[in-house]
Amino acid sequence: MQLYYSPGSCSLGIHILLEEIGKPYELARVDFPNRAQYGADYVAVNPKSKVPTLRRDDGSTLTEYQAISVFLALSNPEKRLIPADVERHARMLEAMDYVVGTIHLMGFTRFWRPMNFVADEAAHPALKARGQETYDKGMALMDRALQGRDWIVGDFSLADPALFYVAWWGDARMNAALPGNVDRHYRRMLARPSVQAALAQEGL
Repeated sequence: MQLYYSPGSCSLGIHILLEEIGKPYELARVDFPNRAQYGADYVAVNPKSKVPTLRRDDGSTLTEYQAISVFLALSNPEKRLIPADVERHARMLEAMDYVVGTIHLMGFTRFWRPMNFVADEAAHPALKARGQETYDKGMALMDRALQGRDWIVGDFSLADPALFYVAWWGDARMNAALPGNVDRHYRRMLARPSVQAALAQEGL
């Protein structure tokens, strides 16, 4: 397998999952600062011009964070990255979708890239403020979900690397204090060998 990634982006969560699984894989860095994601070579791999992209052993590619996560988990059932219990399985998907679809896309993207939503620069401050509100609310909800738990649905699952990458953005890129339960989850993640390996490989 080969993971197309940009250091410190949402692909970090997939990178962690690959380390958790422990099977051979390669990394292919996409140079976002130089807009390589829009170049012909990468567009031929992923016309969405996004990461993560996973090239599988049969040569096919898979895109979108949640789809890649589920593929990796179902392809490696012995790692138990998806709970067997139906309720916890559903809660895992609920949390992962909220982190990726709301905290990331509607929170961080609004205050990092308001131009993706509207070209009028006069509207950007309001968009950034709305992004901050979304991030704050999202972290508060995840803090509540972690009450009394080490991991989001009890045992380590696909939802935990997803929360980690947005918590890492808050901590490492924004120097923002994380809510107590989220911070403890973040520290537990930082102690995992898979996280340490992914951060080191990405130069973070």
